[in-house]
Amino acid sequence: MAAKYRAPIFQLMDKELDVDWYFGEPIGDIKELDTSILKKVTKLKQNTFRCLTWQKGVLKLLISREYNYYLMLGEPFTLSTWAILLSRPLVARKKKIYFWSHGWYGRENAVKRWIKKTFFGLADGTFLYGNYAKKVAIEQGNDENKFWVIHNSLDYNRHLQLRAAIQPSSIYSQHFGNDNPTLIFIGRLTKVKKLNQVIEALALLKQKGYNYNLVFIGDGEEREALVKLAKEKNVDVWFYGSCYDEKTNAELIYNADLCVSPGNVGLTAIHTMTFGTPVITHSNFANQMPEFEAIQQGKTGDFFKEGSVDSLANAIVKWFSSNTYSRESIRQACYQEIDQSWTPQFQLSVLKNYVS
Repeated sequence: MAAKYRAPIFQLMDKELDVDWYFGEPIGDIKELDTSILKKVTKLKQNTFRCLTWQKGVLKLLISREYNYYLMLGEPFTLSTWAILLSRPLVARKKKIYFWSHGWYGRENAVKRWIKKTFFGLADGTFLYGNYAKKVAIEQGNDENKFWVIHNSLDYNRHLQLRAAIQPSSIYSQHFGNDNPTLIFIGRLTKVKKLNQVIEALALLKQKGYNYNLVFIGDGEEREALVKLAKEKNVDVWFYGSCYDEKTNAELIYNADLCVSPGNVGLTAIHTMTFGTPVITHSNFANQMPEFEAIQQGKTGDFFKEGSVDSLANAIVKWFSSNTYSRESIRQACYQEIDQSWTPQFQLSVLKNYVS
């Protein structure tokens, strides 16, 4: 599918590789990119029955003389992908098929492990979002030579321009009327993010004499409940709302001290670290998104025990009380992590290295 956040890496591939694009329909609430930014795009229809999908028209692409390599999403519940994998030995033995996938979570039962081992084993290789998924795949008996870590990325070039122009501001001291450390979350306010835990942790810390500011940038189904909880707990939260101006987002992130994401962290970690703000999230990696790997404990963030408000509160206090790094050195550590491994340029280099 044509996920909007992938526009930068898709455009880079479009520029430097000979690519034809075939996109299905968007899934869930993932925003769709404007495919006119790419050269050769075909939209495909798909039939979906519960969790199973058949993408119309892809099977005939296997016998097309135009293509030598196929880079696919790598979703085991897409039946048309199975059809391509099983048909290849019969009609296109010399062609190569690669997946680009989350792969393994580490919480698969025996049936899912067998399905995934069979499915990914039929491909020539899989580009995984993270090293954790690769480690789990190898532990479950898969061939380590067929997995390569490609990570994830956002609009890095645009963000780099914004980063260069950012200046410290008094946006939070003016809003809150104090100089307390500011915690931030940017993204959809949904149940899976468990943002109530941040409010509860800050209420607990307030009783112990620790005071922090909290900012939520975004909107979503949980906003009303979070506003109510903040009032009940007497925690001052700035519900900034949705913001689609990246210059404003950059200023808000840069001037915060710490991003807290109690649920799975996802691309929020990449977004905030791009502008120099470290991240705290939970340590149950089987329930995490692959971007947790950008967190270097004590340098670019920290972890707490999943679901424990006490553990989260302790992690927040620990970060500010025992961290020996200056705020600027933490910013630089965040920049370095993103610049080295979480960019479209890094992703393209991995693709070029293995698709051959």
